[in-house]
Amino acid sequence: MTTFKPRNTKRARELRNRATPAERVLWQHLSKSQLGVKFSRQMPVGPYFADFLCRERKLVVELDGWSHDVAPERDVVRDRYLRGQGYRVLRFMNEDVRDNVEGVVTAIRLALREGPPRCD
Repeated sequence: MTTFKPRNTKRARELRNRATPAERVLWQHLSKSQLGVKFSRQMPVGPYFADFLCRERKLVVELDGWSHDVAPERDVVRDRYLRGQGYRVLRFMNEDVRDNVEGVVTAIRLALREGPPRCD
């Protein structure tokens, strides 16, 4: 029997309220289904919170700042978990969004066209 485990909506709300400038800019391009699919911010996936999540296409978009340079092994473990759950993970640096948000959005569009990752 599976036990119901409620989502940590309080933590998700805190993360959304403390969004980085890059997260706020990218959200302006992903919100309101502007790319033809729904994205959510700071959504729990297992023990992790995805910066941006498209459940329909099984796509996670992560923005990385200086903290990811300090402990990149955490990202490796996190990405392995997310891929194990059937998600494709795209990672961009905050600077990528700041300097070339259209390029980031184009990469996300291409990943959406490819659809969910194939489980072979």
